[in-house]
Amino acid sequence: MNQLEDKARHIRELILKALTEAGSGHTGGSLDLVDIFTVLYFDHLRHRPQEPEWDGRDKVVLSIGHTAPVIYATLAAAGYFPESEMMKLRKMGSRLQGHPSYGSRLPGIETCSGSLGQGLGVALGMAMAYKMDKKSNRVFCIMGDGEQQEGSVWEAAMAAAHHHAENLCVIIDRNHLQIDGATQKVMDIDPLKDKWVAFGWHALEIDGHDMGQIKMALELADKEKDRPTVIIADTVMGKGVPSIENDYRWHGKVPNEEQLEQFLKELK
Repeated sequence: MNQLEDKARHIRELILKALTEAGSGHTGGSLDLVDIFTVLYFDHLRHRPQEPEWDGRDKVVLSIGHTAPVIYATLAAAGYFPESEMMKLRKMGSRLQGHPSYGSRLPGIETCSGSLGQGLGVALGMAMAYKMDKKSNRVFCIMGDGEQQEGSVWEAAMAAAHHHAENLCVIIDRNHLQIDGATQKVMDIDPLKDKWVAFGWHALEIDGHDMGQIKMALELADKEKDRPTVIIADTVMGKGVPSIENDYRWHGKVPNEEQLEQFLKELK
């Protein structure tokens, strides 16, 4: 796991530097998803960074599009494009837009995302297409917990179970926070696991920063042959930078140069 942990630390550095250079963006959620993305891209997915359109690849749909820095930094670290391009985040004409855009032609980006609640429907469409074509490709949809307040999520969840989309895996970033504060106070979504089970899903709960648990959950999802799987990953917003962890104010806030220097020291 040491290599994965080193990779995760590097991805967090890329995120912090890019957000500081951009002067805008979403820090908290991008940082807390790093461990999940690290295991996905460096230990689990079938993908080829030098051949991003490879027909046999698994697909990742980032439904919480505002956490784009985490997928950009992971793709850069995996070799999809030069890491130096991270410094163009949110700049005019950049392929690294504030929310992922398929039209930007950034390698590794499979779809546009931004309006919350839409990603699962898109991911289900991809998964169903693979089933109809009798292909073994898998689709992973990364969602937020505040996003669970969207009605469209549950329409797609119901359809996925009805069509036995076993090749679809949802990972929920359960950091208990959204832009206005705690999900429990804004609109309580608990009992979250019970709801997904009631909708016919194979549901797992894990520590979203324990790479061993992440790896095991993904393997269990692969083995499920009749139902889609949801992995509810308990995470800490801002993970990796202790001074901003669990602070909802960093949902859409970025470091200045002085804070960047401090945060990078905290990562060591």
